[in-house]
Amino acid sequence: MSKNIVITGTSRGIGFQLAQQFAESGHQVLAVSRNTAPLKKINHKNITTLSVDISNNEDVQKIASFVKKEWQKVDILINNAGKLVNKPFTEISSDDFLEVYKVNVFAVAEITKLMIPFLQKGSHVVTISSMGGIQGSMKFPGLAAYSSAKGAVITLSELLAEEYKEQQIAFNVLALGAVQTEMLEEAFPGYVAPTSATEMATYIFDFSLTGNKFYNGKVLQVSSTTP
Repeated sequence: MSKNIVITGTSRGIGFQLAQQFAESGHQVLAVSRNTAPLKKINHKNITTLSVDISNNEDVQKIASFVKKEWQKVDILINNAGKLVNKPFTEISSDDFLEVYKVNVFAVAEITKLMIPFLQKGSHVVTISSMGGIQGSMKFPGLAAYSSAKGAVITLSELLAEEYKEQQIAFNVLALGAVQTEMLEEAFPGYVAPTSATEMATYIFDFSLTGNKFYNGKVLQVSSTTP
């Protein structure tokens, strides 16, 4: 049965692959990113692209407007968009921190809040976090803003799972290990990750459709290594 899927961060990497996988499988996709050109080129009948700066709360309203007008319900929300700054801690300005948190935490909260009226019993909110956000995992210098933000959304999802359990909306987090994406390449030039964006997208695709049967309020560590 065709589902309505909202995905953020779809201009490249995992989000770009995910949008195509859902569309190819007959689902309706609202692909949200600042740069809509890559998916527009693909021009799939099941993908609607929406140019949104998710760090801007007013801009985020466009997502709710579309859903209200075109769909009235959302089955799966995938909070995939991310922003990474790699700098020594003493060089990360408060503005850097704010920009990273705006995308990785505040936008996740705002978009989820706007989607709540459209999420029905059995719907699934999947937030993409990072192994760096897991307590006790190996940490990488330079990622103070990014990894702490990725830790924040884990706690947020656990709370929302509790708050909305009576409505039977599931909230889960996938904490990803290193995936070969443009964002990783920009932050760590030359580093080769063990997993490709397409491979990880396939895992997230399956989990988004079925994971809420088995998990709610959980964090799954999706990493082939235990750093």
